[in-house]
Amino acid sequence: MTPVPGFEGRRVAVFGLGRSGITAARALKAGGAEPILWDDGVSGRMQAEAEGFEVEDLTTADWSDFAALVLSPGAPLTHPKPHWTVDKAKAAGVPVIGDIELFARAIAATPASLRPKVIAITGTNGKSTTTALIGWVLKQAGMKIAVGGNIGIGVLALPPPAEVQAYVIEVSSYQLDLTTSFAPDVAILTNISPDHLDRHGGMQGYVAAKARLFANLSERDTALIGIDEAWGRALAARLPHATTVRTHPSPLAGEGGSRSETDEGSPQRLESALAASNSDGQRDPSSVSLRLPPSPARGEGILATPGSLTVDDVSVDFSNARSLPGRHNAQNAAFAYAAARAVGVSHEAAVEGLMTFPGLAHRMETVGRLGAVRFVNDSKATNTDAARQALMSWPTSFWIAGGRAKDGGIEDLRDLFPRVAKAYLIGEAAEDFASTLGDTPHVIAGDMAAAVALASADAAQTGGDPVVLLSPACASFDQFPDFEARGEAFRAAVLNLGATPFVQG
Repeated sequence: MTPVPGFEGRRVAVFGLGRSGITAARALKAGGAEPILWDDGVSGRMQAEAEGFEVEDLTTADWSDFAALVLSPGAPLTHPKPHWTVDKAKAAGVPVIGDIELFARAIAATPASLRPKVIAITGTNGKSTTTALIGWVLKQAGMKIAVGGNIGIGVLALPPPAEVQAYVIEVSSYQLDLTTSFAPDVAILTNISPDHLDRHGGMQGYVAAKARLFANLSERDTALIGIDEAWGRALAARLPHATTVRTHPSPLAGEGGSRSETDEGSPQRLESALAASNSDGQRDPSSVSLRLPPSPARGEGILATPGSLTVDDVSVDFSNARSLPGRHNAQNAAFAYAAARAVGVSHEAAVEGLMTFPGLAHRMETVGRLGAVRFVNDSKATNTDAARQALMSWPTSFWIAGGRAKDGGIEDLRDLFPRVAKAYLIGEAAEDFASTLGDTPHVIAGDMAAAVALASADAAQTGGDPVVLLSPACASFDQFPDFEARGEAFRAAVLNLGATPFVQG
């Protein structure tokens, strides 16, 4: 646990007693604060009371006595409308913060001689893989590291600063919305595409939340920004000393697709987004001036292609890496290599880490083989941009898709339909996806077991090395509690056919 200083002897309201909330309460208490907890659910309040925390109904509390409100990232800060605790906090002049902000204050209070490096990763897609990959590379290089945040262990549950050399933290847009002073040593934006727009009031609010990651960087810090999308390019233009990461083939042209760009990512639109993000008095990222010191991870930018990347005049070949296929994993590898070099890892050790990365469950994970057929679990692909990366990774695939559709369905993937040998549709979106697919071979399978069985049988009739790919392009909540459960259902269906489980060597 990382104790949070700065609130000694003061009452701090904590709303939302899931993983981040209860961990924040523990960290505040360890730092000498008096956390006052509340949750709309009875079970959360019972757990808090069982741990000895003071539980008080915040609907009737005296808010003038609170030093801060620590809000769960699951509760809306601004949209569709502010949570009732936010209204009460603002009426009383109480700052609203989250667990990442508490972590930032704990790091800032650590003596410089004991302060570890902090690498923070955000983005619409790829942030979990990039986070895990960076953690792996640093660990293989011999560093004492802690990985968490929006992935795995809550950030405040990680070991205290004196026990690690580097934190590798995944941060979501919800968490960034609740930060004011977070200043990582390495800040990474993988990419930006429409997501969570209901929680941010539209695309500009979503981009503004992501841009907060760069708001407090100093001349000692490193910014790494993916520029495959217009919003990323516009943000990089506002931070001219940042290192850019671009991939080839582009996701917007050629092999990557034929989607046309709009002016959504223009500097003018970005300035509007950043101005909107400053309406609550928090620092405006567009005002940040970065003067970054020379580094092997800096220069004209990084070009990543499947199996290789180029940094300045250095070429990195990872075509034989265990778990980094495709253009999107080339981007992940580029961020991991650059971040590792920025915190002092040698070129040789960084490359070795890339080569041995075992991959993540539910993210382009090979789960088994049945004869020549390979089964790939990409259940984490809950939107079309994530599914695009998977479909681009093979010349053709037997595609399992569906669930609870996002806005626009799979229309954005139309340019990739020629890569689909046949689609097997599940869940609520099946009928709509079937209509969009049109003449592309498809069948409404209904559920996961049926889809896997049908896809396996069809794939077995083809030559070569056929791939059955689960990349749903949908949320899971129609048939499963989360994408992990959906991925495990896929794995179980594959193994029930008699497939040999895939084990990383």
